[in-house]
Amino acid sequence: MLKQILSKLPKKVTKSDSSDSARGESGNSTSFGNVFQCTNVGSTISSKLNVVKRVSSVVFPSSMNAGVEAVDPCLSFKDISNTQKQSLFISKLNLCCKVYDMSDLDKNCAEQDFKRQTLIDLVDFVSSGSVKFTEPAIAALCKMCATNLFRVFPPKYRTSTIGGETDDEEPMFDPAWSHLQVVYDLLLQFINYNSLDLKVAKIHMDHAFILRLLDLFDSEDPRERDCLKTILHRIYGKFMVHRPFIRKSVSNIIYRFVFETERHNGIAELLEIFGSVISGFALPLKEEHVLFLCKALIPLHKPKSVGIYHQQLTYCVVQFIDKDQRLASSVLKGLLKYWPLTNSQKELMFISELEEVLEMTSMAEFQKIMVPLFRRISCCLNSSHYQVAERAHLLWNNEHILNLITQNRHVILPLVFSALVNNTKNHWNQTVLNLTQNVRKTLSQMDEDLVLACQRKFEEEDSGAGAAAERRRVTWERLEAAAKSVQPVVGADVIVPVRSSATCSVAC
Repeated sequence: MLKQILSKLPKKVTKSDSSDSARGESGNSTSFGNVFQCTNVGSTISSKLNVVKRVSSVVFPSSMNAGVEAVDPCLSFKDISNTQKQSLFISKLNLCCKVYDMSDLDKNCAEQDFKRQTLIDLVDFVSSGSVKFTEPAIAALCKMCATNLFRVFPPKYRTSTIGGETDDEEPMFDPAWSHLQVVYDLLLQFINYNSLDLKVAKIHMDHAFILRLLDLFDSEDPRERDCLKTILHRIYGKFMVHRPFIRKSVSNIIYRFVFETERHNGIAELLEIFGSVISGFALPLKEEHVLFLCKALIPLHKPKSVGIYHQQLTYCVVQFIDKDQRLASSVLKGLLKYWPLTNSQKELMFISELEEVLEMTSMAEFQKIMVPLFRRISCCLNSSHYQVAERAHLLWNNEHILNLITQNRHVILPLVFSALVNNTKNHWNQTVLNLTQNVRKTLSQMDEDLVLACQRKFEEEDSGAGAAAERRRVTWERLEAAAKSVQPVVGADVIVPVRSSATCSVAC
């Protein structure tokens, strides 16, 4: 019974049977093994004859190079045919995705030099105009740039609390700049490429890419920030779809700097970009742009480190007023709000900006703000810091400002006249005294009767102040005399003072 069951099972095919069946299927033709061997021999011969060498797909993943023939990145663009240059371009981009530690110059020195030379070859190839930026090429380039550029900066160990660079601090240079510079050059060549398909490029150069690019503005290397400034400006000009996002992201950087950290190295560069952006705003200005002025630019006057970016900030503010003069009063109110009280150098910068803003201010906007404005200018005229006082006096040398003062002299002269008189009597600096005399002469020529009226009013107030001071002096003397006449009575636990008649008369 058992034998019958076993006999029904299929028999195991022996090696001889399998070889016979294979031989029978092939007939007189060559076996599959011989065919495979001949194919390998043929491919070996063809690979020796062909300049291009195939590279393993392990090195270049198929997801990145779908439909692209991978080529040995060690080859030169001059040594291959035009049809294979595109594949070599992508292969070289993938090779440059490896990042080296540049702080140790002796480590991987040969590999670092080879990578830099490869990057230079890529830049030369793009600048020649021979490259075609297909989607795989754009994806590979964006990946290479992201791998090399996007990094987390080490903590700032600056001893200064104002953030950014000052005259006393040497700028810090990135040891990897020899590679970073070429990568930035390649990215700039890519953005400026004439035949670039923007619809495909914006897929890979998306919002996440731009955010990481904006984070790099906090680099302490001024060379890197300068490259980023050019690249972001080109992106803003070419990718119109990203413009609102860039404006919003820069606003967020400014908010964080002003209201949270007061530390950022790239505010000057970002403002320099927006100086040209603002000049291109269409009229009438959108509400978004006005909010950017009021909520971002004007509060930038608050941080202690305003001197680092004040020139660029002033240019942006003036560009807004040039677009719409009705914004002048809002800017002047913001300046008065953040006016420094104890920092003379910062006050000098504010007076300089004030002069530029007033030059573009219309009469209607000036009249809205002139009273608090000239109260502040009056304080500057009396400043014990001679440079602040000197700079405030020089405002009268500006023809436009002098015209504004002349047409509103009945309001402005009473506000500043007392400061000029006090300078004449008390100021220690001879230059300031001379300037005060010049301003008083200008005011007399403007309206002599008004100056005389202000002089009489000042003398009345001065005499009234003298009489009030005399009354206070007499009162204090009486109080001191009354205090001396008090006779304390010593009790068991407390001392009870006894009032005299003089004390009662004073109290009454």
